[in-house]
Amino acid sequence: MRALPALIVGGLCLFSAFACGNAQTPPAGRWEGTYEAADVMVAVRLEISLKGAIYLSAPDALDLGNMSETDRAGLRAHLADELAASWSSVQARPMDFDGRVFRKPGGIAPQIEWNPDTKRMTAVLYLGMRSALRIPLQSVSNFGATAY
Repeated sequence: MRALPALIVGGLCLFSAFACGNAQTPPAGRWEGTYEAADVMVAVRLEISLKGAIYLSAPDALDLGNMSETDRAGLRAHLADELAASWSSVQARPMDFDGRVFRKPGGIAPQIEWNPDTKRMTAVLYLGMRSALRIPLQSVSNFGATAY
């Protein structure tokens, strides 16, 4: 009779090992994208290393009001410059990845979405009390190709 509890415990341990071992490897690469609306501008850069380290930066400008096109162009240039200048100091972010969605460890809200069928990456930003903002990213071989 002692063998039955041992078998049950052993089976549960084996099941747990398979469940925990189902972690997905995030796709390696570089992506960039921008978003602009009447009251917000964002430039996004994402890199996932071959080892799965995730680097993300997304400088933004909010509550733009009635800016002239000249001022908007200057702000676009500023965001692109800020993104490039700060990139070397961006720290890797730990994230859970289920094969499609990246989340903060133990978190619920998506931070990045990956479509393995189309190979499309989308950054999900939460700016203040606004609804989640999904920014499609373009795959790039070198940064600076699609940023403002």
